[in-house]
Amino acid sequence: MGKKTFAAIALAVLAVFAVPAAANAAGYVPDSAITVSGAVVAGGTVAVTFDDGAFAAGEQVRFDVTGEGTATLSVFKAATASITKTATAQGAATVNVTLPANATGTYTVTATGLTSGNISTSALTITAVDAGAGDLANTGYAAPVALIWAAAGALLLGLALVVVLTVLRRQRANA
Repeated sequence: MGKKTFAAIALAVLAVFAVPAAANAAGYVPDSAITVSGAVVAGGTVAVTFDDGAFAAGEQVRFDVTGEGTATLSVFKAATASITKTATAQGAATVNVTLPANATGTYTVTATGLTSGNISTSALTITAVDAGAGDLANTGYAAPVALIWAAAGALLLGLALVVVLTVLRRQRANA
């Protein structure tokens, strides 16, 4: 029993120290090193910039864009668009993404350094263009509240009159 417990504890300790090492092995680029500029709307173009040091100086970086519909990188148009560009001397890279006119959902931009193996992703979530500029649709009757209360009062007076006349008619019939 003690050997099994010791083995389980040893495996747990190894797993705790192995996970961070495995995460750093691929060369992960943090989200704080990614800048998206431009409006992420259907038919719009945005620039996705990976800051200095994200990749090795002058290395080839492959950009892949996936999402619903098609996205355009440079002149290519496909369900998954790919293009390869050269990083700057400081290791930065930028790609312009033109979203389709009927774009919906989320598009993922993945940049992979072909020499360093550094990988970075950025999600572009399409925001709906608001045609009404914030106005809600009018779906009801826009009557003044006083008119509604007056109509309700008239209805109650009419019901009271019917009840009084019914009571008087029954009293006369019994007399």
